[in-house]
Amino acid sequence: MSKQFDVVVIGGGPGGYIAAIRAAQLGFSTACIDAWTNEKGGPALGGTCTNVGCIPSKALLQSSEHYEHAGHAFADHGINVSGLELDVAKMLKRKDTIVKQNNDGIVYLFKKNKVTFFHGHGSFVKAADGGYEIKVAGKAEETITGKHIVVATGSNARALPGAAFDEELILSNDGALKVGAVPKKLGVIGAGVIGLEMGSVWRRCGAEVTVLEALPTFLGAVDEQIAKEAHKLFVKQGLSINLGVKIGEIVKGANDVTVNYTDDKGAEHKAVFDKLIISIGRTPNTNGLNAEAVGLALDERGFVAVDGDCKTNLPNVWAVGDVVRGPMLAHKAEEEGVAVAERIAGQHGHVNFNTIPWVIYTSPEIAWVGRTEQQLKADGVAYKAGTFPFMANGRARALGDTSGMVKFLADATTDEILGVHIVGSMASELISEAVVAMEFRASSEDIARICHAHPSLSEATKEAALAVDKRSLNF
Repeated sequence: MSKQFDVVVIGGGPGGYIAAIRAAQLGFSTACIDAWTNEKGGPALGGTCTNVGCIPSKALLQSSEHYEHAGHAFADHGINVSGLELDVAKMLKRKDTIVKQNNDGIVYLFKKNKVTFFHGHGSFVKAADGGYEIKVAGKAEETITGKHIVVATGSNARALPGAAFDEELILSNDGALKVGAVPKKLGVIGAGVIGLEMGSVWRRCGAEVTVLEALPTFLGAVDEQIAKEAHKLFVKQGLSINLGVKIGEIVKGANDVTVNYTDDKGAEHKAVFDKLIISIGRTPNTNGLNAEAVGLALDERGFVAVDGDCKTNLPNVWAVGDVVRGPMLAHKAEEEGVAVAERIAGQHGHVNFNTIPWVIYTSPEIAWVGRTEQQLKADGVAYKAGTFPFMANGRARALGDTSGMVKFLADATTDEILGVHIVGSMASELISEAVVAMEFRASSEDIARICHAHPSLSEATKEAALAVDKRSLNF
């Protein structure tokens, strides 16, 4: 007889492992199935985020930022560096160590919370009495049964037709994290989060980086004023950003990749790169899930179809994270995982999509929450705006990075905060204050009246809130 559980989670990424832990905390017998494998054949819990996404990319971004500072910024602090060298192998080893620490941390959390872990590929077999049979294809194949099933299988990198990933010359996010030597010329197709972050890593390390973006605008989802500021800063750093391009034939040679493309003026170009990163989005991962065996509905784009509570068309089958609608963000997946576990327990789990923060970990970082100015204009919402530049912030001057600004958008009548947008140092940390404020439906005046430590970057947040009422004190 197969092992039986109250809750079985398929997928051990941010949405899956968090759902499993919360379900176990609520008293359910819980299992989690995950197929990610490390170089030794053991489990590598954490999904794309931990293994080839959020965590390793931040490790490389930090290393490359230190390298750039040592080569260009330390002298301003009276620190003279000679004989500076980049050890890419050691940089990658550090990244791998950090990934493993996170993998092992999840294993520990499963033991602590009494979550039963199965290492292998999970798929539906059939509906069973009071639940569903799930096959685990690992070193040994077995079948388990769950009353509730949570699908958290994540997403895969989208490939360009005719340019399949080989992870040697044509790279997804996975291959971009494993480049063994700094390429002289690096091409990036797609000026989204992954493309800009990975392009930034290798530019800092010395690569000549060319970004090719099909859309005519830069970072169209970002507030236009913030996106323009970021574009100006990235170009100044040395990123070659080409918008409105049409990608033609991509030819892979023995040691390089040739990209034929047409620019926004119709001129044809041929660019040869040592490596090419393709970052044109991600697709939901339902490969091998065997959804058809139980009649689990997918939508027209391949996502598992869910309602506002992450319920699928099947009783007691739920889905969270990248495999369902909404932003493909690890923290969104985590919140959905918690909410689903609590709904299974009869509680009222809740995810507010309007207060999910977004972050791009470039230098400077870009972070935002809520609506952009262009969205408010399109919706006909009367609003007030206030901005404050980091060049007028004392802590930013002391840090040696005064690039960027904070921008507040508030309702013209009620003063409720509708959106906060930041480009600048540590934007990823600063945005949390705005998330809390918006979750409690605070006004810009509320932030303006709160005492912020001096000197701190957060003072720019207070000053931008003051600027909504045109009474900024330090600019």
